[in-house]
Amino acid sequence: MADLFKDKSRDWDANERVILLSQAVGSSIVEHVPLNDTMTVMDFGAGTGLISSRVAPRVKKIIAVDVSESMLGNLAAKPELKEKVSTACQDILTAPINEKFDLIMSAMAMHHVEDTPGLLETFARHLKPGAMIALADLDSENGSFHPPGTEGVFHYGFDRNELQAMLEHAGFECVYFCTAHTVRKEEKDFTVFLVTARKKQ
Repeated sequence: MADLFKDKSRDWDANERVILLSQAVGSSIVEHVPLNDTMTVMDFGAGTGLISSRVAPRVKKIIAVDVSESMLGNLAAKPELKEKVSTACQDILTAPINEKFDLIMSAMAMHHVEDTPGLLETFARHLKPGAMIALADLDSENGSFHPPGTEGVFHYGFDRNELQAMLEHAGFECVYFCTAHTVRKEEKDFTVFLVTARKKQ
């Protein structure tokens, strides 16, 4: 599988837009998820670990999952994450992790996965009964968020009602949306939601 983020990974953590988005999403997860030091967490599409960095001090451990070896390499090199965060470079839709989690979190990764219902069902299979998800991504947009021809973009954001229906179909309840951040790009505003939900017992 091609590493579509190999070039971007070099200066990812220096991108002000990425930093602001990660800070906002990380803060929103901390605010809306009851984190504790017994929790095992999956960070799906973890990238360089900007969200994991916000959550790691509050949980037992995080498995950072991504298909970009270069992004995970940057994460693994961060000394502050070594004790709490391990990496898994794999596609969990085809190669599941043999572990059940208390929380799966994700920031701006879902629009890179073509099969959204399949992804949500995969999340459910990786969760303990009653465990939570906290997923951040773009609200529906007109396709102008990414530059034309960007590889690996399958969705121009998500309609909240449609995503809620998919979540409920995958076995989630207590679905809650909030707006975590607004990205300003080329005189346009793009809102980023955080949706939390609980796997049915």
